[in-house]
Amino acid sequence: MTLEEILIQKPADRAQCTGKALEEVLLSAKDNNCLTVGVYESAKVMNVDPDNVSFCVLATDEEWECDIALQIHFTLIQSYCFDNDISIVRVNNMQRLAEIVRDKTGQLEDAHCCLIMNPADGSWEDPALEKLHLFCEESRSLNDWVPEITLPKR
Repeated sequence: MTLEEILIQKPADRAQCTGKALEEVLLSAKDNNCLTVGVYESAKVMNVDPDNVSFCVLATDEEWECDIALQIHFTLIQSYCFDNDISIVRVNNMQRLAEIVRDKTGQLEDAHCCLIMNPADGSWEDPALEKLHLFCEESRSLNDWVPEITLPKR
């Protein structure tokens, strides 16, 4: 499906298609060692090398919605992304995100924030990432600064 076809879809259909694109990008970034997972790990990377960050994913679910400390971290990360022109989305199923980004050992403690990095050598490019950037740009033009994406179920 082309980007133009995605953009003219109904919002619900677009969100589903965008969820598939996000899953593809996360898996590809993980395979290419271009993924940082975890709130604290992400904050460190953004502080040291914000120019190398291409995309940010924040995730929460009902269990964590009332965690004030996490919400403060999210606010700071969102602000940092806005200040550094980093595209950012939210997903509402942290468990599904954790399944996607978990390492080979199957262990993962914190999937609340994931950063997709630009590779140092420029060897990795993903057309789905461009779709996500355009989705975020369109959402911002509609005053939806942190759009929510639904990841596809297994």
